[in-house]
Amino acid sequence: MTWSDLVQIISKLRSPEGCPWDRKQTHESLKRFLLEETYELFEAIDEKDDDSIMDELGDVLLQVLLHAEIGREKGAFSIDDVIANLSEKLIRRHPHVFAEASALKTPEEVSRTWDAIKKTEAGLAERTSVLDGVPKVFPALMRAEKIQKKAAKVGFDWDETHDVLEKIEEELRELKEAIESGVRAELEDELGDLLFATVNLSRFIKVDPEFALEQATVKFTKRFNLVEAYAQEEGLDLNDLDLDGLNLLWDRAKDQLRKNPQA
Repeated sequence: MTWSDLVQIISKLRSPEGCPWDRKQTHESLKRFLLEETYELFEAIDEKDDDSIMDELGDVLLQVLLHAEIGREKGAFSIDDVIANLSEKLIRRHPHVFAEASALKTPEEVSRTWDAIKKTEAGLAERTSVLDGVPKVFPALMRAEKIQKKAAKVGFDWDETHDVLEKIEEELRELKEAIESGVRAELEDELGDLLFATVNLSRFIKVDPEFALEQATVKFTKRFNLVEAYAQEEGLDLNDLDLDGLNLLWDRAKDQLRKNPQA
């Protein structure tokens, strides 16, 4: 099978003689499937399963080809246009590789050059704010990090890590005050400020906040699954246990996982 064969397969699926499901899809209806396939690819990468990574990359590519075929049918663009546009953009944004430009030695230098070139491109040059270009549909954690990085590029940032820690402590105090007041609007506002400040900290200590939160969720899930297993072994119903009883099982699970992280 070649690239051309694959493109023809997608075209056939979308044709009047093709698949009813594929024929009825639109750019809008396919959005959720692209998101789902992307997360399945993330999981395969996390599991370091090369066969699954290959398979999931194919599923993501399918979504790209479906969108391109819809574009071709509308007379807007084709997969060839997508490839040509991407190729031109990559060459334009890497003059240190493809043109007579000074070699860039660090990722930071590349990033600065990339940003400078993007500002001259059609559609991007019209942006009026430094913060423009971060999609509102991004997950909140990702959007916060992207917004902060954009502001930091013009110097609007903390100087030291301890400054961020002090800001987190300040936001935590304000959240405690909001909890005492019980006003929902204040609770949402102060909790948001605390989370936003925590994302700032993640940037300073160079930890991906999405990855860190996912790891914490995985850790909690493992521990809670052990709590359920211990309760079953002892013939206990979690619903009948008080917090002290649950904490005893929780501490036991923590000790077990500390001794054997793969349990």
